[in-house]
Amino acid sequence: MSARRVELGLRENLPQFSLLVAVNAFVGAMVGLERSTLPLIGRDDFHLTSNVAVLSFIVAFGLVKALTNLGAGALAQRAGRRRLLIAGWAVALPVPVLIAVAPSWGWIVAANVLLGVNQGLAWSMTVVMKIDLVGPKRRGLALGLNEAAGYGGVALAAGLSGWLATQFAARDVVIVGGAAIAVTAFLISVLFVRDTGAHVVLEQERHHPDADGTPPRLREAFAQATYRVPALRSCSQAGLVNNLNDGLAWGLVPLFLAAHGAGVAEVGLVAAIYPGVWSVSQIATGYWSDSIGRKPLIVAGMFVQAGALVVLALSNGAIPVAAGAAALLGLGTALVYPTLIAAMSDAVSPLARAPVVGVYRFWRDMGYALGALIAGIASDALGYGGAIGLVAGLTAASGLWVLVDMPRAPRKPPTGLDETRTELDAAAALRGD
Repeated sequence: MSARRVELGLRENLPQFSLLVAVNAFVGAMVGLERSTLPLIGRDDFHLTSNVAVLSFIVAFGLVKALTNLGAGALAQRAGRRRLLIAGWAVALPVPVLIAVAPSWGWIVAANVLLGVNQGLAWSMTVVMKIDLVGPKRRGLALGLNEAAGYGGVALAAGLSGWLATQFAARDVVIVGGAAIAVTAFLISVLFVRDTGAHVVLEQERHHPDADGTPPRLREAFAQATYRVPALRSCSQAGLVNNLNDGLAWGLVPLFLAAHGAGVAEVGLVAAIYPGVWSVSQIATGYWSDSIGRKPLIVAGMFVQAGALVVLALSNGAIPVAAGAAALLGLGTALVYPTLIAAMSDAVSPLARAPVVGVYRFWRDMGYALGALIAGIASDALGYGGAIGLVAGLTAASGLWVLVDMPRAPRKPPTGLDETRTELDAAAALRGD
């Protein structure tokens, strides 16, 4: 049997890269189904009156996704990226079933525990596998395309589910859509996705020949990405705060708009604009970060997000103003989201990439849980506008942290190196032959 030739680069791996883009669109759509519907289902179907209780599903989702990211990063090198991707979609299959038969809100929270595992495994692996395929030269662009697909799926599913919920029961929309997405993505991952371990070996040999040939232990990766290395810790805290305000946008904004008289279709429109702008803009911002560096885009993006939240807090639920704030929030997030992962990947060797990015994604997705808790507690105490304003202040402070703490290093991709090999060569290198 002849070995398949392994090459680094976006163009060289376009079919497999494109397939992973499609898979990540399904990952995003799985979450997008809930963006405009689930908080309203909690209020209307299960008669929840406390915002903390309604947003408990996001707390469960965020905690489980964060921990799964951490485990996925540590296991990726040993278990293989493809196996973890398939496992993530297998875990998603029962989610629509639990929502369908749920007699209480606790079952919805349990379904979101499984959804958190799905997102942690599937999204983490599509991110890492795309980075593996393209090598160092177009990392920002690759991540922009990846996140654009994921949040394009979020936007499309959020808008479509909001519209369908005006024609059918919102719960039925989530059930049918979730089942179709999970089954389709599981089959694609099993039948067509290939592992990228050989690409990791090739990049390690060609671009980091003097680096340690073994992945760092989880404890070491956690220390580096959390507090020890300025370039990594500043990204981790910015990621946490970014998803903190995303958790607010997911859970609190539908309730905020509904409290001011918005219908489910209008809520779905605003819920779709934010990830829609975020999705499309990431392609350009990821590519841009390859040219001008990561730090300027991260700092600017955090400040733009803070400004958007201030506008939203002052909107009194007016749909045109809220839609404009959602678009501005999406633009700010697009400046930040792919750039943070690219910055983390820049700072470590290929073999250290999965565990370090896993730690980053742990802290980033802890923001969902913290955002839902802060939004729920603050909105019960201060009202919706006060909660949104509080998160705006935290987002601006995070931007200042990056400005002060993150070193600014120009992007200088290696050139002139052989970026091909065969899978058999890569396997031999992994064995130490």
